[in-house]
Amino acid sequence: MAVGNGGAKKVVAPMEVSVEAGNAGDAAWMDDDGRPRRSGTFWTASAHIITAVIGSGVLSLAWAIAQLGWVAGPAVMLLFAAVIYYTSTLLAECYRTGDPATGKRNYTYMDAVRSNLGGPKVIFCGVIQYANLVGVAIGYTIASSISMRAIRRADCFHANGHADPCKSSSNPYMILFGLVQIVFSQIPDFDQIWWLSIVAAVMSFTYSGIGLSLGITQTISDGGIKGSLTGISIGVGITATQKVWRSLQAFGDIAFAYSFSNILIEIQDTIRAPPPSEAKVMKQATRLSVATTTVFYMLCGCMGYAAFGDAAPDNLLTGFGFYEPFWLLDIANVAIVVHLVGAYQVFCQPIFAFVERWAASTWPDSAFISREFRVGPFALSVFRLTWRSAFVCLTTVFAMLLPFFGNVVGLLGAVSFWPLTVYFPVEMYIRQRGVPGRSMQGICLRMLSVGCLIVSIAAAAGSIANVIEALKVYKPFSG
Repeated sequence: MAVGNGGAKKVVAPMEVSVEAGNAGDAAWMDDDGRPRRSGTFWTASAHIITAVIGSGVLSLAWAIAQLGWVAGPAVMLLFAAVIYYTSTLLAECYRTGDPATGKRNYTYMDAVRSNLGGPKVIFCGVIQYANLVGVAIGYTIASSISMRAIRRADCFHANGHADPCKSSSNPYMILFGLVQIVFSQIPDFDQIWWLSIVAAVMSFTYSGIGLSLGITQTISDGGIKGSLTGISIGVGITATQKVWRSLQAFGDIAFAYSFSNILIEIQDTIRAPPPSEAKVMKQATRLSVATTTVFYMLCGCMGYAAFGDAAPDNLLTGFGFYEPFWLLDIANVAIVVHLVGAYQVFCQPIFAFVERWAASTWPDSAFISREFRVGPFALSVFRLTWRSAFVCLTTVFAMLLPFFGNVVGLLGAVSFWPLTVYFPVEMYIRQRGVPGRSMQGICLRMLSVGCLIVSIAAAAGSIANVIEALKVYKPFSG
């Protein structure tokens, strides 16, 4: 970077700010791998997880339970919580290869797969992980625009009555969300967005709490609990085949609501060096986060189903099961948008880091890539500004093409659940710990993996069928 000073130019060596790429300096400020000292704690890791987990997926849980009913709905939710917590503890053990306190660090999910499994599985992991992260970015853009549009519609319904259609396009809101993400995407890495994750986590509790309160209020005003033991009934408006597809999509919705394993290693890489070990801190953060989110999910999903029964919308706060108080709905939807701004960054940082690490190693002497300057939490360079802005624009365009919140959520959850949440953690743990394939533990782990594969395939089939059905009547960019 050239700095002007009375006509003279002084060339300042570019400072490397990315956690992944490292930094040169005083050893007292370095970790055991020669990179800037990590400062993450149990609380910041928990905030990152909660930001990633309690996302827009919570809003579809009432719909998911409505498809499955009072028996299967809560049971499936608890089962997913247990599986995801268990496999996350296995994955946390894979952050370091060898000794849990001094072994070689794996900075990303792909690094962990490369160290423990290697070969074609690394490519398979990378394709699935980054495709899923791109999908999440698209899904969050859709969800944010729906919430922003819901604010306008809630005010319109309050002013003009519920008979007014209050139609509006979601496209301008997607573009606005994209512009905000272009700005925040210039924050270089996870260490610099801890405050954004904490704000987003607070927002997630805010809108989940409002949704829960409205569900309780609606149930009390109705004088009883709606719904049935087996879920939505076959009859007028729904065939037996649709019942099956929607029930399978509900599995995908629940899987998506708990999804965070694909960025667990990246979150763990922000935790300060031992003692205690990063794996121990991550397990504690995962336990707190999964327990907390499960309580919220059970309350929000069950109370939403109790309030609306078979008519539960696929987005509890924007499907307009509730109309009043309109100002409370506005607050809830503002909280959703703020949360999604942070969640988008949490999920996209691994993509940003991967591309920039690859570019830096491919063209190490390129000033276009390496030269940057700091402005507060932002690290600006021509390359980062160009490529990250292009990525945000691309996800925004795709979101405008496919604004199906419920169907997209279900498909993303189904496709990523087995490989990223179950298969790779199980296989890496077996390899790292040397678990005999014919031992009871080895057999149980493989049975868990096969069972979850079947669930993922079924959920993906249901979601794809519903996406195809929605595409039959949708015109691209119609909002």
